[in-house]
Order: sequence, then structure tokens, then C-alpha cells
Amino acid sequence: MQRMWLGLLLAAFAWTAPASAAEVKVVKLVEGLDHPWAMAWLPEGDALITTRPGVLYRWRPTTGSLDPIANVPKVAAYGQGGLFDARPAPDFKTTGRIVLSYAAAGDGGAATRVAEATLAGDALSNLRILFDAAPRTRSSVHFGGRLRFGPDGALYAAFGDRGERERAQDAADPAGSVYRIAPGERPRLFTTGHRNPQGMAVHPQTGAIWVHEHGPKGGDEVNVLREGANYGWPRVTFGREYSGGRIADAGTAPGFEAPIYYWDPSIAPSGMAFYQGDAFPDWQGDLLVGALKFQLLVRLKLDGQRIASEERLIEGEIGRIREVSVGPDGLVYLLTDAGDGGLYRLEPK
Repeated sequence: MQRMWLGLLLAAFAWTAPASAAEVKVVKLVEGLDHPWAMAWLPEGDALITTRPGVLYRWRPTTGSLDPIANVPKVAAYGQGGLFDARPAPDFKTTGRIVLSYAAAGDGGAATRVAEATLAGDALSNLRILFDAAPRTRSSVHFGGRLRFGPDGALYAAFGDRGERERAQDAADPAGSVYRIAPGERPRLFTTGHRNPQGMAVHPQTGAIWVHEHGPKGGDEVNVLREGANYGWPRVTFGREYSGGRIADAGTAPGFEAPIYYWDPSIAPSGMAFYQGDAFPDWQGDLLVGALKFQLLVRLKLDGQRIASEERLIEGEIGRIREVSVGPDGLVYLLTDAGDGGLYRLEPK
């Protein structure tokens, strides 16, 4: 156990100096986005872009047009709440089906909701609720909201603990968990013990679901999900209270799944993608993670399922990075979290 802790501790500090000037150039594509949150590519090459206040856009790279989509459900846009993810389903080409996650108001406050709808042109129809992460609360934090389809065709949805940390250890409460939602089946609990997952990606070779999540003061984590596993929050964590006090006696312990990597100090990770493409051949298979607090892009070099090293790119150049997406052209696209947020593209320099 001590050897595992030492490996995690060394991993937390295994990063190199920024190298953006030597590797990439940054191109601004869109400005004036009100707190953009997520980006997903449609099969024909357009992209969906969400903004937290509740506007869903269709961005057409060939023309540069950014067109709002009609009939988006009303969202509870307060604090960290609002419209989160939007992604095409595996059968989108034939059905036009997309899935959405957003904060939905109701008795007692708001909860993260997952729904599906049909996208035709620039309008939604046939909205259907798939899951509500109730009970609702008036808390304005830790909604989670990341969505990904796994290789099994099921949807994986991440929910934060809503700032009520013990909910993450209650298997009957969706807060602080990841759920598996599949057609014809009841949504089921997949993993527990998460604080606030803000990034999710599917490993291109293994099909495993990877998530990263915000820790408190220190202890942001990267985890590989294993069905039925408990990732420990708040019983174990490498983070501390914002006041500096202890939250848990250890960073990991028997019965809890240890993170494969963590950051101390926290970088406030958000958005994550495995790099697959020809534009940056040295990055092939690496994990790209955005950071809000340090306003940077992190490149995690993988050795199997182990994080071998960390490189920090474009630190402080464009602002708080909320989303990371690899386009069909093999270039990297970033969204920045601000009232005047932007869409940026990284290209080889």
C-alpha cells in the first residue's frame, strides 16, 4: 500500500514546463459565447456547442456560421447550473437522436437531468426525459453533467455530489455517481464515490470509461471506471478542506478504487479527450485535459493505463479551458469559460 501511495504522489508532480510556443499555434474561431460548456461532433462534420445559460448551437466549420437550435428545454441557470452536455447518439445518422444533460428545476430546487431529443436541421423535437438525479436541492454547485456513449452503445452520465458530500456514498442516491443508461433497460448505478466529475472520455483501444473530477483543495483525480467500484469521496481523498483542515485520514484505502493520477495543487480540470489524429503525431493516444484554475491544457502521456508524464501547454494564453475536443480533422478544439467565451483551434506550428 505504501508503494502505491508513493507512486501516486510522484505522479502528481510529474509534469514538464509549458511548451506551447514550440509545438502549437492557437487560432480563435468564435467569440462572444456566454460560458460555453461542451462540444460534440456530428457525423457530417458540424459540431454542437452548449452554453451554460441554455443556448445550444450548431457550428458549421465550412461556413463558420453559428446557428442557435430551437426548442431546447428550459434549464435552471444559476451558480454552476445550466445546460451541460449535448452529444449525438450512435444511431444519429438514421434517427437524428441526441442526448442532453442540464439542471432542471422542480420542487425543492434543481437536479441534473438527462434527456434525449430528435435534431432535424436547427430544431429539436420529441424531447423525452431519460433520468433525473433527484432528490433536488437548492445547492448551486457540483452538478456533474458529462455524457459519453460507451462501445456497448449505452450512455454513461456523471453526476456531482451537489456539495453534499455524504450523498456520494449513498448507493440509493444518484449524486456523486456515474449511471449507465441503455435503451430498453432501467438506468442503473455504475460507480459511486465521486465528488464532481467534469471530464469523461472513452479509451480508443480498451473501450474503458475514464473520468476526471474536481477535488477540494488538492486531490483532483483521474479515474478509470470499473462497474460496481467506489471511488471513495469523501471517505478517502488526497485533497483537504479549503480552510486547510483534513477531510479524510488517507488518499486511498482498502475497499475504495484509487485514482490513477491526481493533482496537488488542484488545476480544476474540465473537459477531456484522447488524442487520435495525424496533426500531432507525438500526441497519439495521449489524454488531453483542460484546466479552469490554471488556464491551461494538460497533455498526459500514457504507458498502458499508467500516466507516465504530464506536459502543460498554452498556460494563461486563452483563459479558463472548459472543454477539449478532437475534431475529425485531427486538430484540437477548446472552449473557454467566460461571459465572452470563445472557440479555439490548436494547429501544428
